[in-house]
Amino acid sequence: MKSSLGFVLLSCASSLIFSGCAQLSLSTLNNTGTAAEMAANPAGGRRTFEAREVWVKRTTTADILGFRKINRMKPLLFKDLVIQANGMDGIGAYNKTTGQEVWRTAIENGAEPSATLINDRLFVGASDGQFYSLDASTGKIIWTFPTRIETLSEPLLVEGVLYFLTGNNTLYALDAATGKQNWLYSRQDPSSLSIRGGSKPGYRNGTLYVGFSDGSIVAFLASTGAVKWEKQLSKNKKFRDLDSDPLVEGDFLYVLGYDDQTYCLRAATGEMVWKSDFGGYGSILLAGERIYFASTSGEFVALNKETGQKVWTYTLDQGVATSASQHKGLIVFGESLGALRILDARNGKSISAFYPGRGILSPPTIDDKAGAVYFISNEANLYALKIGWVIPQHIPYLQ
Repeated sequence: MKSSLGFVLLSCASSLIFSGCAQLSLSTLNNTGTAAEMAANPAGGRRTFEAREVWVKRTTTADILGFRKINRMKPLLFKDLVIQANGMDGIGAYNKTTGQEVWRTAIENGAEPSATLINDRLFVGASDGQFYSLDASTGKIIWTFPTRIETLSEPLLVEGVLYFLTGNNTLYALDAATGKQNWLYSRQDPSSLSIRGGSKPGYRNGTLYVGFSDGSIVAFLASTGAVKWEKQLSKNKKFRDLDSDPLVEGDFLYVLGYDDQTYCLRAATGEMVWKSDFGGYGSILLAGERIYFASTSGEFVALNKETGQKVWTYTLDQGVATSASQHKGLIVFGESLGALRILDARNGKSISAFYPGRGILSPPTIDDKAGAVYFISNEANLYALKIGWVIPQHIPYLQ
């Protein structure tokens, strides 16, 4: 969570097993997919799942010839645009259909965390010690707020107030219209070992929930920043960071400890409900009776949300997974040293994969209506893919 003495999470400079041009992998299964898809294919014929590149666009102004910085902002969809920052030199918007650049705003050292959007306002923390409000249509800067340190967590916007965590464990509350500071909370961590990342606050009924690098989860009164309760979760491991985005669902709060466990707490009090022996980070995906997340042991995990019992795990060949998105019964995530991976949400079986070359740290964004996936690769290239099941068309023999 801290940036000054923190270790770089998922270093892109590790042994890289994929390089060169993107590769396409197709998998064929019988009668898998949504009920609508099965109804459209009542004969039960064999179908092929396709993950096809539509376009790819370099997001940097120059080729990356030296050290590759971390690119992990999740793409944002706005009208006919895809908005994407890189960890090198700025943020830009691209036409969803063609990939043509529409606008670009230079930011020194780029922006690493994901951003948030409301109406035509874009909010993102950057690596130049500033927090930005931009016009999403033009990239024009509306206001900036000096954090004087890089921001590594995605902001939360609730009722006109922005909440975000910086790399030195400082939680800010800003007026979204003006950038004026409402309050801040600073937490000290005596440890010199920390993971590069940050917790996007969770929210429920006027309460914020934030994880810190010292292994604590803290509940705040959102209006004032007053502490309602705090609980030390991760204690005995090398890395105590709670870099996950706390997920609030009903009366329960789900939190991932990086080098520790998965926790389910009562949101009102912090009382422990259950814990599971999977450390993790990033955001948790909730779908039905399950939670899905990337573990720090090289697995992607599905747990029962009520009991914490394992439903299935998928083991990566190398590296770790990004946070995931869901699409028509599928789980889609990136691999830090591999592919964009598509799994069957029911059982964790691999359906398809797309290899961009040097891995992915960016959570994918899915346009469900268009069947399109967008992500930025470790080489700062923005990809647009078309995904979906294809029923082969039988061509009669021509004499």
